[in-house]
Amino acid sequence: MNQSLITPAAPHTVIRPGQLRKFLTRMAANKLASAGGLIVLFYIIVALFAPWIAPYDPYNIHLPDKLLLPSWDHWMGTDDKGRDLLSRIIYGTRLSLLIGVAAVSIGAIFGVFLGLVAGYYGGWLDAIIMRIMDILLAFPGILLALAIVSALGASLINVMIAVGVFSIPMFARIVRGSTLTVRKLEYIDSIRTLGGSDLRIILVHILPNIMSPIIVQITLRLATAILSAAGLSFLGLGAQPPSAEWGALLSSGRDYMFSAPYLALFPGLAISTLVIGFNLFGDGLRDALDPKLK
Repeated sequence: MNQSLITPAAPHTVIRPGQLRKFLTRMAANKLASAGGLIVLFYIIVALFAPWIAPYDPYNIHLPDKLLLPSWDHWMGTDDKGRDLLSRIIYGTRLSLLIGVAAVSIGAIFGVFLGLVAGYYGGWLDAIIMRIMDILLAFPGILLALAIVSALGASLINVMIAVGVFSIPMFARIVRGSTLTVRKLEYIDSIRTLGGSDLRIILVHILPNIMSPIIVQITLRLATAILSAAGLSFLGLGAQPPSAEWGALLSSGRDYMFSAPYLALFPGLAISTLVIGFNLFGDGLRDALDPKLK
């Protein structure tokens, strides 16, 4: 008999149209989540179409126009080198989203791998992996990132690596807990009895069933990654001049807090708005995907 015909099907590995419809209905009913999703979508559109949206070249220095107040010609004013602040914030959206996505990708890839291995195999391997994660969690995230960037040097790539590294423990712990729950289900034992390899069980039957908490964590960590990267750039350890990254813009604007406060105000608003958007959207995802609500 063909083994595939008697292999038990993993529950919920395929999203059915009815389930997707319920999920979208829950998301639409959550006004805060919808608002957060619209904010995130707005910034994604801005990042994708920055060259067509930005009214000026963000790196074009024009000293006669330095420190102009917001006006019809320069909606957010100009900086100390005469560069249009709105254009720099628009282009900075690309950098901030890139840093967030890259950092969270690093954390998710390594964290999910370690969590799956620890949760599935258990024993001494689980103990070693989790103790390493506990050591990383013992350090406040921003301090760990500061230490890594200080060791590697100030640059955007090193900021991505640093923020990604302190995101690994969160993914590992969440995935390990979910894996421990799924691996005890009867269909996993049945697949193993029928000769299913560990790799196939992990990738085909466990990972798809624990994607909900991973997706929620990715969304929430994007907000943390963008905020942490902006903080490192503000301290001079991330994006370097003349980069238009939001944290760097905020750092340069602090020197003009009294004479030109808009130089710090508008980048700060951009950072806080995008972070709030991701948090609202992530909270909505968590509520919509919560098994207790199904």
